[in-house]
Amino acid sequence: MSAPIQNQVSLMDLEPAADDLTREVLHSLRETPHRLSCRFFYDETGAKLFSKICDLKEYYLTRTELQIMNEYLGEIRHCVGPKAAIIEFGSGSGQKTELLLESLERPWCYAPVDISREQLVELAERMSARFPDLWVQPVCADYNTPFNLDGIIEADARRIVYFPGSTIGNLVPEQAITMLRRMKGLVGDRGAILLGLDLAKSREIIEPAYNDSEGLTAAFNLNALKHVNRVTGTDFNVSAFEHRAIYRPEQYRVEMHLISSANQTVRINGQCIRLEKGNHIVTEYSYKYPLEVFDRLLATAGLRRIRTWFDRNRWFSLQFIQSSACP
Repeated sequence: MSAPIQNQVSLMDLEPAADDLTREVLHSLRETPHRLSCRFFYDETGAKLFSKICDLKEYYLTRTELQIMNEYLGEIRHCVGPKAAIIEFGSGSGQKTELLLESLERPWCYAPVDISREQLVELAERMSARFPDLWVQPVCADYNTPFNLDGIIEADARRIVYFPGSTIGNLVPEQAITMLRRMKGLVGDRGAILLGLDLAKSREIIEPAYNDSEGLTAAFNLNALKHVNRVTGTDFNVSAFEHRAIYRPEQYRVEMHLISSANQTVRINGQCIRLEKGNHIVTEYSYKYPLEVFDRLLATAGLRRIRTWFDRNRWFSLQFIQSSACP
């Protein structure tokens, strides 16, 4: 494999066009219940709010995943192997990624994929300065949509998709299987997936993480409406909505809702969507799977867990996953 050419960070821009987003929002608001994609959480303001959420006492996910990484970095390094190309889905602030890259043996390339352009460029520049021998190629894209990295990552590179934070739980099971298959295709038989997965546990632990006492999650949820207004021209009255998060253990998921506090009409692309007082807009699902249930999703996608690491409370898992065809 040839050595990467060291250049200034250059953004690969696959961000969806505004017209595509408008059509998506219009379609989602016509569904029952009304929906908005969780992609709208992550504009510049949303990314900063989420970074603050990760520091909250109630929000155990980041803390427990970092605990796992710090304890098992040697084993993770061994599983990933030398000269890997790390492709991160939903890179965010990159706190966990920096820890991972520091531990790896001569990583060859780092390709963060995120929809938040400002945070993505900032992260890529920071990582490029922090790891001068690493080729950093940021990709501004919605990772829920197929994209191709063949032009920037050599065919013989060992590819590792890094998907921390239990973001796979934001997808309903059918979507999660599609995503896992897409990852499998991206890494090939020589590659692997390093994936964070939040696990099923009591309501008393889970619900406060999404209804924090400082109201940051509420602000994060409501900011999605401001983002939609800005990029699609809708006219949501943000002050006429309330945040609510509900844990449904029988479905293994938390549901994030925005609830209309008044009768209102939302205009989008020359059309009107009527919302009655009490109507819900679902902005996110966050699945908390038992391991055996998630294993069935992996098997359906043609994948299997090779190694699994847990925090001390077994609230969270970090999984090393390969094609089920691999020996």
